[in-house]
Parts: sequence; structure tokens; C-alpha cells
Amino acid sequence: MGTVSLADTWVYALRLPHDPRAARVARMTVRSVLIGHGRHEVLDAVELLVSEMVTNAYRHTNGPASLRLTALSDGRLRVGVWDTCSYIPAPFDQPPGVRVPPAPADALGGRGLFLVQEYADCWGGWRLGDGLLDRGAGKLLWFEVGGRRAWAREAAA
Repeated sequence: MGTVSLADTWVYALRLPHDPRAARVARMTVRSVLIGHGRHEVLDAVELLVSEMVTNAYRHTNGPASLRLTALSDGRLRVGVWDTCSYIPAPFDQPPGVRVPPAPADALGGRGLFLVQEYADCWGGWRLGDGLLDRGAGKLLWFEVGGRRAWAREAAA
């Protein structure tokens, strides 16, 4: 009888208070989890994007946020950030493959989420709740790394 190996799948979730230190806590958690699972190849990109998304959750809401890391069986890593604001910013509001232009040089913001297009393989966002009674349900923004872009870089090397 043969032994069956399960794919290296796992999930971590972290609830973050509305606190200016939340992005740092999220970065430290991401670093610890990914190093612990040997996912060094995606560490820098995930740490950067999580920092941006959690910072935006703090800056644009008055409530808590949540971070969820999910290792998928095919080697991809899905990262989701929930917050209490229902507005979905670009590029998360665009269909897959649509590129958002970079922010103008004199803009005060808009550069961080542009990074998602550069470092993630895919991304998206959902409003949670769709009626007047659902105000405050917020949104979930997500991205994945370790997919086609990572494989393309390895093949080119």
C-alpha cells in the first residue's frame, strides 16, 4: 500500500484593529508564515503588497481589517484583506488583464495599488453585502502570487 502525500496547503487568518501599527504587524506575520513554510520566492512581493493593502485599510476606514493567507495545492498563494469600506479601488475593480495606468508624478496617492499589477499574478475585489442594510459589511480585496509569472521567470532563467 502506497503512502499518499497531501499537498502543502494551509490557511492563516489575522484580525487587525484600526491601528497605525497594523501594517507592521501584518508584514511581520506574513514574513514569519512564509519563511516557516519555505515560501521565500514570494516573500518580498507578498510583504510589499500586504503592507500596501493593510495601510489603505487603515487610512480609508474607521474599523478593523482582516488578513488571510491561503496556500493553494498548485503552489499559488492567495492573500485577502477585508476592511469595512465598500469602495473597491483600481486595479481590483477591473476585469482580469485590464491594466491601470500609473499615478501622475505629482499625485499624492495611487502608486501603491499599481504595485499589485506589477507583482501579483491575478487580483480582484468584492463588495460584501449589496443592500442598504448591509452598509459596513465592507469589501474583500485579494491577489495571488506564485502562479504563471513565477513560472515564466523560472523558465527564462
